[in-house]
Amino acid sequence: MSMSTHAVGFRPPDERWKKMKEIWDVCTEARITVPVAVWEFFGHEKPEDAGLEVDLGSARKDFDDGSRVGYDIILSKLPDSIDRIRFYNSW
Repeated sequence: MSMSTHAVGFRPPDERWKKMKEIWDVCTEARITVPVAVWEFFGHEKPEDAGLEVDLGSARKDFDDGSRVGYDIILSKLPDSIDRIRFYNSW
């Protein structure tokens, strides 16, 4: 099994996010299927309290100096809406 490292941004919850989250919560509490539009809004994932996950696009560059690998985040290329960056490892 190998490990991979990820970097994603988050846009904080806005009014639309809050409405979609309310629908999500009502459906899951009632144990009914969450509407497709809500699933798609959240990227087919459970909603994050941090907000909506945003791809970093061209702001994320691979880094490799021969002995270390990772990512550089080019701050000037981040969308203004991003208020958080998460780095995580997954297996």
